Amino acid sequence: VQLQASGGGLVQAGASLRLSCAASGLTFSRYVMGWFRQAPGKEREFVAVIDWSGGTTMYADSVKGRFSISRDNAKNTVYLQMNSLKPEDTAVYYCAAHPFLKRNDYQYWGQGTQVTVSS
Repeated sequence: VQLQASGGGLVQAGASLRLSCAASGLTFSRYVMGWFRQAPGKEREFVAVIDWSGGTTMYADSVKGRFSISRDNAKNTVYLQMNSLKPEDTAVYYCAAHPFLKRNDYQYWGQGTQVTVSS
């Protein structure tokens, strides 16, 4: 299984970014997909999750209303649209896959993509 995250970068506060995560080696539509992030010196934290069909999404309170998770099962890809970015959103962002809907302890993890938001 491979989860390839991309789309990170350096942006100013208030800007937007869209992260993508392309999955291979698994039946994508049978997996819940999540985004997590880890800032320097902090533990990895849950950001957002989307269920198998995209009908149910959940977000961390810190990103609710600014971030949006979506998926395209035909392309085996999950997205994270990040708007109104803040310096505190700076972190390495990881996508992950799990058979069931949950907020932690995922089965498969990607390699991460760096997001840096300057003030």
